[in-house]
Amino acid sequence: MIFETLDTFGHEQVVFCHNKDAGLKAIIAIHNTVLGPALGGTRMWPYKTEQDALNDVLRLSRGMTYKNAVAGLNIGGGKAVIIGDPAVDKSEALFRAFGQFVEALGGRYITAEDVGIDVNDMEYVYRETEYVTGVHQVHGGSGDPSPFTAYGTLQGLMATLNKRFGDEEVGKYSYAVQGLGHVGMEFVKLLKERGAKMFVTDINKGLVDKAVSEYGAEAVGLDEIYDVPADVYSPCALGGTVNEQTLPRLKAKVICGAANNQLANNAIGDEVQKRGILYAPDYAVNAGGVMNVALELDGYNRERAMRMMRTIYHNLGRIFEIAERDAIPTYKAADRLAEERISAIGKLKLPLGRSAPRFQGRIRGGH
Repeated sequence: MIFETLDTFGHEQVVFCHNKDAGLKAIIAIHNTVLGPALGGTRMWPYKTEQDALNDVLRLSRGMTYKNAVAGLNIGGGKAVIIGDPAVDKSEALFRAFGQFVEALGGRYITAEDVGIDVNDMEYVYRETEYVTGVHQVHGGSGDPSPFTAYGTLQGLMATLNKRFGDEEVGKYSYAVQGLGHVGMEFVKLLKERGAKMFVTDINKGLVDKAVSEYGAEAVGLDEIYDVPADVYSPCALGGTVNEQTLPRLKAKVICGAANNQLANNAIGDEVQKRGILYAPDYAVNAGGVMNVALELDGYNRERAMRMMRTIYHNLGRIFEIAERDAIPTYKAADRLAEERISAIGKLKLPLGRSAPRFQGRIRGGH
């Protein structure tokens, strides 16, 4: 059945990585390399079944193709998952074994941090392969991408407010922020700096307490976040929180946040539009992190990264234009923008093939 699945999603290559001695069970999925080598993070998660891991990596890697295309990057889409509990199963041997599999792909896939993985884990991967982004600044990398993802989310928010309400004054509106992890907390900080009223929730009470004490947010229960009278619902944690149960409860006129796969399914995306709620497509909004690490290929520059984040505002504007032009929901308009770019660049048929990424300015001392 796997080849039928690959036909459906359009993947080029799926690699199963196993090293018994290191305890490594991983899957690397390369979805599309028309625009360039596939870039996407590695997630470590205690999947209940291997099928769950495969489903996740196929879905996530396809999403990266669309995210990278809309972001205007010259990279394709890929993703990796490591089956294991990040709290107990991490080791140097495991990540170095994974790095060897990445290296064996010769630059077709470039990895980075994702859920369950941090910059210290990437240090071990980096010992075995050049094809890593999000490495520590001491190596000429960009480090933690969270602040850039949050800043990019702010740019997407401003574009969406402008479309829905006719202005970009973030502080005029109220926000229901679900999830206060690295990106969510940075986003709350940016909202506070602009004087916004915020309702927040998270499974971690310590993070909620921090948002209340440091940023003046109002704490609400995990399930109550859908009922608060906020102008904007900002999902910044798990996916699928806009669904059949929650959508009828939302008071918001805008959905804009940093989480991946916010809509439970396409039918929900259609219903969001019918209800007059403006949805900012998640992978266009949260592209700041991948934009940031992608700059490592040419030599990382923070000022250039911040300038690139601001293109997210422009990208959202184009998506809203396509949605109006073609009379389609915004989630479909984002896909259309990505597919148009991939098709146009694919027709160039570059005759000399693609060279491996350059990674200018990298320092590999002692490796």
